[in-house]
Amino acid sequence: MAGTSDENPETPVFTPPTAAEVMALLQGVIDPELGSNIVELGMAKSATIDDAGEVTLVIDLTIAGCPLKAQIKTDVTSRVATVPGVSNVVIEWGVLSDEEKAATMAVARKNAAERSAVTSIGPTTKVITIASGKGGVGKSSVTVNLAAGIAARGFAVGVIDADIGGFSIPRMLGLDGRLEGASSQDGEAQMVPHELAVGAGVLRVVSMGFLTEAEDTALAWRGQTLGRAVQHFLEDVQWGDLDYLIIDTPPGTGDIQMGLARMLPRAEMIVVTTPAVTAQKVAGRAITLARKHFLRVVGVVENMSAFVCEHGTTYELFGSGGGEALAAEYGVPLLGSIPLDATVAHGGDTGTPVVGTATDDNSSGPRPAGPAAAALDALVDHVVTEAVPPVDLAGCTARLLANVEAALDAADAATE
Repeated sequence: MAGTSDENPETPVFTPPTAAEVMALLQGVIDPELGSNIVELGMAKSATIDDAGEVTLVIDLTIAGCPLKAQIKTDVTSRVATVPGVSNVVIEWGVLSDEEKAATMAVARKNAAERSAVTSIGPTTKVITIASGKGGVGKSSVTVNLAAGIAARGFAVGVIDADIGGFSIPRMLGLDGRLEGASSQDGEAQMVPHELAVGAGVLRVVSMGFLTEAEDTALAWRGQTLGRAVQHFLEDVQWGDLDYLIIDTPPGTGDIQMGLARMLPRAEMIVVTTPAVTAQKVAGRAITLARKHFLRVVGVVENMSAFVCEHGTTYELFGSGGGEALAAEYGVPLLGSIPLDATVAHGGDTGTPVVGTATDDNSSGPRPAGPAAAALDALVDHVVTEAVPPVDLAGCTARLLANVEAALDAADAATE
């Protein structure tokens, strides 16, 4: 809940979350080695919140020197500390007892056996949904440039075009052709995503545009059918190992958004708006939906913030301050402001995103070209270094083991 300060009526004051709300947030924190969330695994013991908004968490690890401690701490802090009303996060670390460890391993083994029926997205993949309250704010442009920019930095990035009826990602990435089929290890039929090499990394992309006869095909589908299509993209695609999965969602707060929140509780959301007050107010609904489903809202991107002419003069064609106001109202950071720039639209029309693919005669590799490209490139840097850093498994024993079952068997043996 948000109120206002008596000293400054313009400044929102947020009520701290409850212990139940904090524990629900922690269901989005996945132990990368065991592949399940730390609440279900019994590692997150309790949460207490004082009147000043300081949250104290008790979290037990499987072993005292667990190499994943830093990663779990980062994920826990990023989810809890960014909640409005939280002033500080304190974690009290402990170690599971032998009995608790056995129960944890049993849960992990059960979930590992069932996971293939849920999604084919690995537990170490960072999932980011790109949302907006209304259409026309450039959400898909932000999606393709963010994805291409992350891939150019050497990551494997999946892209799901979840705007089933309004798909645009194939054209914006310069991809076409129908998806090929293949068999999974269990003999089940799966789709193979289209791949696009970008810099030192790769994009793997699925879209309804790869399954229709023509780009202008109209899909008159109802809500449950739309949600099922996205579910197929999560369950029945051979994604392989991904560092990131970027999902371009349709505008609004409908069945697809709620389905994604249910299937991917660890997902994090970036909300795109324009400076216009109307777009700002409608975008707030996307943030409200995320919080109802205990998803972390990474922050706000203000698109089409201004037009900068060739002489350097700035024209605020759609107003100003909408992104900053939205971020302040909901207590999240403003991740970036993207100027209005014709090169972004041209890149989308020609399948060459300005981030990760743009070059000039004096460049030996990808570089941003223009004010919007530079702002998008800065957004990519912020996402991978601070806002949503990749999972770091350096030194983790999971890297040395053939699969999850081997890791669980080794952990079971250690308790005997």
